[in-house]
Parts: sequence; structure tokens; C-alpha cells
Amino acid sequence: MTDFTGEAIDQLVTLEIKNAGGPRGVLRPLYEAARRLTAGPISSAAAVALADRVKPGDVVLLLTGAGYLPTMPKGESDGPPGAAALARALHLGLGAIPVFTVEQHHADVMSAAATASGLSLRSVSHALQTAMGAAIATAPVDQSAADDWVRQVVTDLKPAVVIGIERLAPGRDGAVYAAKGLPLSGPNGINDGLTDISALMTYARKAGALTIGLGDHGNEAGFGSILETTVAVMPHGEKLATPVAADIVFPAANANWASYAIEAALACHLGRAELMHRPETEERVLRRCFEAGVLEAMAFSAEFLVDGLEGETSIAVVQILGNIVRKHLEPARGYAGRPVAG
Repeated sequence: MTDFTGEAIDQLVTLEIKNAGGPRGVLRPLYEAARRLTAGPISSAAAVALADRVKPGDVVLLLTGAGYLPTMPKGESDGPPGAAALARALHLGLGAIPVFTVEQHHADVMSAAATASGLSLRSVSHALQTAMGAAIATAPVDQSAADDWVRQVVTDLKPAVVIGIERLAPGRDGAVYAAKGLPLSGPNGINDGLTDISALMTYARKAGALTIGLGDHGNEAGFGSILETTVAVMPHGEKLATPVAADIVFPAANANWASYAIEAALACHLGRAELMHRPETEERVLRRCFEAGVLEAMAFSAEFLVDGLEGETSIAVVQILGNIVRKHLEPARGYAGRPVAG
């Protein structure tokens, strides 16, 4: 695909839309630091890397799920919708076997998002045997069991790719922090139920997997590749910046939109417009997630919002991305509809 198209995709999903209470002026430097890793539009680089790496029957792990007791017992609306959309595109476009990797209390919402997107869900063993649909693998509740579980998952599934979609990862002191610097785990943690599974990215990367991290504030798995920038630009960056690194990092307005950007770029790269999900599918996925108990992360409410933005905003972003894909793939025409060269 052309850089022109990749630029349009990246520009759309990296609009910084925040009120005075949120960290402002951080997305652009985070994006620029991440873009230096790809030397061009990040969506394009991710799509090409995925198409080069993933073969039919390969496992792609999608790590997602943020939000914990007592504020968001089933998680937040940023993460599972993006994971579902990207998994669908990888399954239909490249023949991948997507395995959503979440904590147990995020499984209901992830299941709702996946099935609403059109993916069938089955056991991990059946998905591997048949290459039909996707699966969910849930982490142990006890953090002390997580390391052995992570190693087993990487050993058994041999993922070709690991993608973190708003999957929080620990800072340099080992505790996981929220975007405003509040500790979510560790001795001063204010939430319950968090099991850190970001080591899946680290172990899989060492084993040769392609790794991609999607997020918005630098405390997400993969953003260790731009750790110094996160520390410099984010309030409380010295605490929340994670050293968990990835090959490709995509800072965006939210992780869902970064997922949709890669989905659109993959549709362009493969010449298959149907890989980009439709606006009506986006609405269905979001609403099913809220019905399953997800909450919005800014006010911990059940309103139809993603990171403080109306759900209709995400629907519109999907509509625009669909148009970018369509215009990229349609034949070039000049005046009076005449085909033109190039």
C-alpha cells in the first residue's frame, strides 16, 4: 500500500481529543517516537509485518483487558472491541487462529465482542485442530502461578504474533499503574483482581514472535520500546512507563482505534475491502460489550462511551476508515469517470 494511504489512516486515529483533566500534548510525541521505529506510517508497517509473518494455521495471541475491582469489575470499553476487529481481519485475511488472552473477569466481555464481530469461539484445542474461529485463554487468578502459565502458553501455542491491545504492563518497580499514575497493583495497589500477563509478550518475543503494542499513554505492553519518551512527556511517566517492549508500537487516541487502523491497512495491503468491519458491526460490538458489563474508563459509567468519547465517534471512525480502504482499492478515474494511468 502507498504511504499516502497509511498517512491518512494514522492521522485519523491519532487525533488527541481530551478535556483539561486528562494528560494533553502527549499523543503526538509518543506517536513520533513510535514512528521512528517503523520509518513510516505505523499502520502500514504493522500490516506488512503481519502479512509477512502470519501463515494459515498460525496462532496470534491478542492480550487485552483493563479495568478491575471495585471500579470496573468486567473491564473497560477500550480493548476488547479492537481485539475482536483485528482478530477477525487476521482470521479471514491470513488464516490466523486468534487466541484472546485475558484475565477471567474480562472473558465475558471479550466473548461478547468476538461473537458480535462475527467470529465463532471454541476451545483452544478445537480451534487449533480445525483452524475454525477463535479461542479464549484465561490467566490464573494467582499472580504466583502466572509465570509458569505464561511459559506454558508460549511453549504449547508457539504464537507467530503477540499483540497487546490496551493491555497494561508494569512500570520499572514491578507495579502496574493507571494513566494518571495511580498504582493498580503492588503494595499500594488500589484495585483487586489484576494478574500481570504482559510477560507473554516478552517470552514470545524472545522465542521469535512478532510483537505489537497498542495503547494511548505508555503504560501498555509494548511501549517499553519508547520508554524514554513516555517518561519525558507523561505526567507520572517515571512511574507508569513500562519496560515491556515490542517490535512495533502504535500510540493512538485509544487502543481500539489503533486496532482499526491496522485492520484498514491490512485490508488495503491484501486488496480485500471486506476485511474492514462495517459501522453497523462496530455499534453491535460496542453495545454487546456494555450488555456484558463493560464500563467506560473516564467516569466508570455504563454510558455508551469509549475513553470519554461517544460510541458514535468510534462508529464514525470505522466509517471513515472504510472509505479510505475503498478509495485506495477502487480504480483511478479522471474527469467523466475515465480510467487514468497510475
